[in-house]
Amino acid sequence: MSQKAGARISAWKNHGPEWTRHCLEHVDNHAPPRGRERSARGNTQAMLGWWQWAGVVKTDLAVRRANGMMIWHHGLWIGRLPLPWARAENVRSADVYIRPARGYSWPLVFLDDLPIEDALAVARKYDSLVVKTSEPGGCHLWLSCSMPLDEAERYRAQRWLVRRVAADPASTSGEHLGRLAGFKNHKRGGVWVNLLAASRDRRKWTPVTDDVEKKRHRRRRRFRLTRPDRSPSAREWAWVCALLETGNDPLQVQGLLADRARPRRGKDAERYARMTVKKARDHILRAGVM
Repeated sequence: MSQKAGARISAWKNHGPEWTRHCLEHVDNHAPPRGRERSARGNTQAMLGWWQWAGVVKTDLAVRRANGMMIWHHGLWIGRLPLPWARAENVRSADVYIRPARGYSWPLVFLDDLPIEDALAVARKYDSLVVKTSEPGGCHLWLSCSMPLDEAERYRAQRWLVRRVAADPASTSGEHLGRLAGFKNHKRGGVWVNLLAASRDRRKWTPVTDDVEKKRHRRRRRFRLTRPDRSPSAREWAWVCALLETGNDPLQVQGLLADRARPRRGKDAERYARMTVKKARDHILRAGVM
């Protein structure tokens, strides 16, 4: 590994949250990529930063070499991905894929091969990540959800979605891989995989499946629905509970929450994160989940 690559990895490990915010601040929602640097490292870090903001902290990275050989890196923390190695493989005509790590519940669903116009329309309404993967205009869409979903729940939610948008119905397994932005798509002639949108100020999608829709319809006839709490604190509470329930280290979760809440709470972020994680652990222990 080169000295320069080692320095980049060290900087990400030591300053991951700050670099995440830096990357997100430099993503213009719905704007096309600008320049080779934005099309590569800047795009990659912005995509990973948005995932971390959305609540994904562990990933599976996969590289498919030109001879068809698949190399996997399972369950890696998002700040410790071997990106210099993946770039070297990509230069040698390998394709690079990523997904939220299997075996956990994540507040994110995936749609494949969505037309640009449709994908950007979704990003204007919901917190979404739009990645252009080919010159004809096919996009990957990662849709932020209001609650964590396990693999089976993601599968049912994606099946419900593809019947209402022009996405690929074959990519609804709940654990499907998407392309990592900032790398070349050698399946499509070596075009760059570029980030087009990373919206964070819309709203999260409340997952719907056919079963949920039927239950919701029956409930509307019997009860008046109350408006859910959409405050930042409520979202962070649900996010922290989901991370703890899936076995993540409480100290790691506390640090992630402090970084996430610091722009809003300032000097109080550390205390807020410590108390929130403590209350969430007590809540989960009472429920018998941990």
